[in-house]
Amino acid sequence: MSLVTRYLGLQLAHPIVAAASPLTATLDGMRRLEDAGAAAVVMSSLYEEQIRAEDTAYALYTEHGSNSQAEADSYFPEVPDYDSGVSGHLETIRRASDALDIPVIASLNGTTAEGWIEHARALEQAGAAAIELNVYSVPIDPAVSGAEVERRTLEIVRQVKATVRIPVTIKLAPYFSSMPHMAAELVRAGAGGLVLFNRYYAPDLDLASLQVTRSLPLSTAAELPLTLVWIALLSRRVACSLAASRGVETHVEVVKYLLVGADVVMTASALLRNGVQHMAAMREGLERWLGESGFDSVDAIRGLKDATHVEQVDALLRAQYVAALTEYVPTNLGQ
Repeated sequence: MSLVTRYLGLQLAHPIVAAASPLTATLDGMRRLEDAGAAAVVMSSLYEEQIRAEDTAYALYTEHGSNSQAEADSYFPEVPDYDSGVSGHLETIRRASDALDIPVIASLNGTTAEGWIEHARALEQAGAAAIELNVYSVPIDPAVSGAEVERRTLEIVRQVKATVRIPVTIKLAPYFSSMPHMAAELVRAGAGGLVLFNRYYAPDLDLASLQVTRSLPLSTAAELPLTLVWIALLSRRVACSLAASRGVETHVEVVKYLLVGADVVMTASALLRNGVQHMAAMREGLERWLGESGFDSVDAIRGLKDATHVEQVDALLRAQYVAALTEYVPTNLGQ
């Protein structure tokens, strides 16, 4: 039985990857995931805003009291190896890349062109096996068109890819007006992979206090259909790796994603909910299903149920949509 797979040109022992989360924020956490059987880890994101905040705080502390005493320029000595608020993150990925036998993929969440380029270069130098670009930007200006949003996203990929030599993948939101076109353009811009999909954490309202609140709900298998459909539609239509990243709870979702063409399946919520040992359970479940179903490898099932096996897939999707709405029978009618 072979579970070996490839993602972004990297050979992995199996297709289940630990997505970026608090579990991948430290070397100890990533080591525990490796011990539990993760094929690779995506380190928790490096956020440009956090770097700026650290830089500001560092400047305030080191400049506090400057020139107020003739004997000292500052009450707080400068840290010789301070590197623009990013040194701790880079040191963690450097140590993890050296210590672990599995690939450590960096996650970068930038806001400016300079930030994307500068920090991508630093992550590569720290030893990241690849970089996952986590593009989270909500357009709120009515004057900004969808074409402009796409152009900005494509430019991020072009600039980062021109800066680093390691593979670059991008974690996408599901809100582009033409996902197949955007996917193809991203590949042309240099993306070696697409991660479908990013989760947007929207604020809520507390009706008692009338305050805006926030929460971090963990994903469930109920979120699987959206990604499942788009992986199936993009499989073998774009020349890049495809990673499924929502609704992965057990090996059942892993198998479904592989069947529609995913190269790897990423999970975070299931590990946060069940513990890192759940990684081993998913891997064992995948291997067991393959054996019971008569398959000798994950390659044997990858893409068996993608959209390339269907003629007029757009008509099929339309027919399924109509049937689902017209054939549904409420169970509590008249109550």
